[in-house]
Amino acid sequence: MRIFNYLLTLSFSVFSVASVANYTLPAYEKFTLDNGLSVYLMEQKEVPLIDISIVIKAGAIEDGEQAGLNYFTARNLTLGTQSLNKNELDQTIDFVGADVFSNANLEFVTIGASLASKDNQKILPIVRDIITAPRFDSEEFEKLKQRHILNLQQGKERPSSVINNYFNRLLFGDQGYGAVIKGDSKSIQDLTLEQLKQHYNQWYQPKNSAVIVVGDFDSNKMKQQLSALFSDWKNTHKFSATKVERTAKAKQSKLLLVNKPDARQSTFLIGGKGIAQSNKDRVGLSVINTILGARFTSWLNDELRVNAGLTYGARSRFNSYSQDGSFAISTFTKTETTIEAIDLALKTYARLWEKGIDEQTLTSAKAYVKGQFPPQFETSTELASLLVNMYGYQFDESYINGFEQQVDSLTVDKTKQLIKQYFPQENLQFVVIGQADAIRDKLAKYGEISEVNINDVGFNTK
Repeated sequence: MRIFNYLLTLSFSVFSVASVANYTLPAYEKFTLDNGLSVYLMEQKEVPLIDISIVIKAGAIEDGEQAGLNYFTARNLTLGTQSLNKNELDQTIDFVGADVFSNANLEFVTIGASLASKDNQKILPIVRDIITAPRFDSEEFEKLKQRHILNLQQGKERPSSVINNYFNRLLFGDQGYGAVIKGDSKSIQDLTLEQLKQHYNQWYQPKNSAVIVVGDFDSNKMKQQLSALFSDWKNTHKFSATKVERTAKAKQSKLLLVNKPDARQSTFLIGGKGIAQSNKDRVGLSVINTILGARFTSWLNDELRVNAGLTYGARSRFNSYSQDGSFAISTFTKTETTIEAIDLALKTYARLWEKGIDEQTLTSAKAYVKGQFPPQFETSTELASLLVNMYGYQFDESYINGFEQQVDSLTVDKTKQLIKQYFPQENLQFVVIGQADAIRDKLAKYGEISEVNINDVGFNTK
């Protein structure tokens, strides 16, 4: 019996390894309705659930001078439809245990729902109406505005929740990828319902959108259902999306000091230019970054947390968009150890060039990355999110289907090439949020300093 159990366990282990090594994106179908609406269908029969997402290619990069306009428009869509006010909408959704959401980022909006497959005839028409026939109720608009302003003000008490806004502004400027997704208290207070309606009319059109359905359904029946639901959605006028130009690499090191007078610790980001989502070397860079700062046993976490005890955690990451991206090291520490922590982070980062990555370290990271990869796409919700990102960020399934092969093909020599090409080494950009009077003078060695107060309106970096 013990031998049988051992062999059974071994067979499952071999199967598991083989499954990881051969992971590919499940089959899906893509087509376009006559009005230009893109449709993605992926059947997943394991559980009786359906995830539907509607993606609109309108992000904060379209806000112009009205920060938060795109985000706030998306939030208002779920506050009622022409046929259901907010209470009626909430009650209908809650009655069947479904979940409806809206998300907005720099480049696109996602309105979606997770539901039991048996309820799709009831919920899908509601999701359609949220997109095509929003209520734009003035009372709900004002209530949400005040709640959002309060959330923005409370967010400034948590430096980690706002530091990326300052970093993107420093790196990309106040337009394009430097846009502030959720706006600030003044820009939101100044928003009018008419502005939301104008923004909606400009961007929410079928030729600028995709419907993504993943889960337990029959594709032929779903095609008929979606066609019936969305064929009458009209394109109202021509428009042209904002083209985001790639930002040039920084010509000098700069440090933005965000003064938070009551802070007892400093939160900082150090980095520079990154990569776009479609970059061919994205997989290899993820392996290298895993070694540097993307797992608990990373260099940064080992040095700053485990060995020096300067923080509870230190990380590094690439944030990638369709046309550009950023790289940053992030952590926090006590005010009095700010300089020590920054110096150690920079010293650890420099190991990429000074010592490089050895074979044993690379082998460990490759195994870790491959093991972490398939679990990201196990549920219909996760697969729907992947298809949303593929459409919104304009990359294809080659990233998924070629992932294992690209990891396996990464060599020590290749890591040296990728480090030299993509990891910013010179003219680094710094954002530090903390008690300015206690750290200002010591920060001058890192670059030209500009200073703002965290309670100032907006995310000015000058």
